[in-house]
Amino acid sequence: MSKVQLTETIFRDAHQSLIATRMRTRDMLPICEKLDDVGFFSLEVWGGATFDTCIRYLNEDPWERLVQLKEHLPKTPLQMLLRGQNLVGYRHYADDVVDEFVAKAAQNGVDIFRIFDAVNDIRNLTQAITATKRAGAHAQGALSYTISPVHTLDQFVDMAKELEALECDSLCIKDMAGLMTPHAAYEVISTLKREIDIPVCLHTHCTSGMAPMTYMAACYAGVDILDTAFSPLSGGTSQPPTESIVAALADTRYSTGIDLVSLSDIKDYFEEMREKYLGLIDPISERVDTNVLIYQLPGGMLSNLISQLKEQNAADRYKEVLEELPHVRKDLGYPPLVTPTSQIVGTQAVLNVLTGERYKTVTKETKDYVKGLYGKSPAPIHDEIIAAIIGEDEEPITCRPADLIKPEMDKMRAEANELRIVKKDEDVLTYALYPAIAPAFLRGETVEEKLVPSRKDSDGAPAGAIPTEYKVNVDGEEFHVKLNPVGYSVAEISSADSKSIPKGDVKGGVSSHMQGMVLKVLVKVGDNVSDGDVVAVLEAMKMENDIHSPHTGTVSEIFVDVGDIVTAGNVLVIVE
Repeated sequence: MSKVQLTETIFRDAHQSLIATRMRTRDMLPICEKLDDVGFFSLEVWGGATFDTCIRYLNEDPWERLVQLKEHLPKTPLQMLLRGQNLVGYRHYADDVVDEFVAKAAQNGVDIFRIFDAVNDIRNLTQAITATKRAGAHAQGALSYTISPVHTLDQFVDMAKELEALECDSLCIKDMAGLMTPHAAYEVISTLKREIDIPVCLHTHCTSGMAPMTYMAACYAGVDILDTAFSPLSGGTSQPPTESIVAALADTRYSTGIDLVSLSDIKDYFEEMREKYLGLIDPISERVDTNVLIYQLPGGMLSNLISQLKEQNAADRYKEVLEELPHVRKDLGYPPLVTPTSQIVGTQAVLNVLTGERYKTVTKETKDYVKGLYGKSPAPIHDEIIAAIIGEDEEPITCRPADLIKPEMDKMRAEANELRIVKKDEDVLTYALYPAIAPAFLRGETVEEKLVPSRKDSDGAPAGAIPTEYKVNVDGEEFHVKLNPVGYSVAEISSADSKSIPKGDVKGGVSSHMQGMVLKVLVKVGDNVSDGDVVAVLEAMKMENDIHSPHTGTVSEIFVDVGDIVTAGNVLVIVE
């Protein structure tokens, strides 16, 4: 057995799991030189949620981040996590989008593409693998590890053989929820090492507390590569600590060959970064949670779920949502819980709890999943669940989902140029992946200060105002900070815009059931709608949520436009 190599995740999965992917590029660059000298197999720096977070929250160009990291890390291969046909988004994209994205990612600095599919449907991996090989990059095929009545060792071995046949350069076992026991690791990896000839990598999380033991068993079984994270951002929902794994394997046949002392300065640097981002770390994400063995929610989604519930003013219903998750997962055919299926299952569980009824409100993504547009579910979905989610008249597809998607790049390029948001080729891809939020980012738009009345004169006019959004300059970088003044609810602040959005029981009102951004308004005044028709679409919890009219009638008023932020109970339209 040769030494074990390490993939360091500090610039991607580690901070995605613990601080919601909020580490900024300027906090990565100063330590790159020392990271580059360690001798890692690779550094995971891109993909996953980094792309989305950069443009949605950090006002950073993810392409520029990649270029800068490549310049500062010339010796160590840079790795990204690619969601197969979903790329770094939450839906399937056309083959021409996949081809161009992979080509541009390789051109800008990605050396290794870890390519997985949420439901382990090989058909969803082929295009990305082919594009990776065409670009001359390393294709690491990944199987999403999970536990269910329908997932078996034989299935995982068969998938690994298929990935090897597709000319993948290595294989990753992606244990995103930290479910793999030491015994399972030994059994799976020793079997794979007999059945395939390419290197095997194990990726796991510490959520259940078993990860270090699992890694040791993996070494005994002959694993080639392990994913680790520097200790300040390790453990909990992140990976096992790099320094501890290096020390544990030293002086054994599995030694990484990495000098433990050389890691000390890097560890100290990330201790400072941990303090800087401490306010983003939720204590729940740092703890061992053995209930993950029941709920099977991956680390990154666990922290996101907490954040989503807080957005909906429903943090107190966290346990209810965790209890609902296994029911939804079973209903949907036991998909492995990894992006985007973790978001689909997690968000649907949230909606089931908040509405008090299963599948009363269903996201577009849940419907698309049941239709087969994300691939074949691991287990068949029962007819009554299909009927509840997509209706009795629609049949799920059986072909490769991407075969139904027409080429998109020319259309997206034309739209982006018409919006005058293209400064480089990569901007078209950013728009193609996130057409709802990319335009504002690419135009460099900033949030203007909004005011909320602090009190009113006797005639009802505002007699003063409390700023709720500020521009704050820190070390030359401008931040936009939103405050919730004491005594005001989020709903009061949100509705204190120049536009008045009513809230409450309004005759004929069609209300939002959650907080989110208006993505589409599908009706206009005078339109006739029927009971159940979709009148608007909200983007909430990174999913598209249809707002249905609860009755038949005519649209008499519309209170919102695309881009407006609404909260639970806001009336969007009146249907008389």
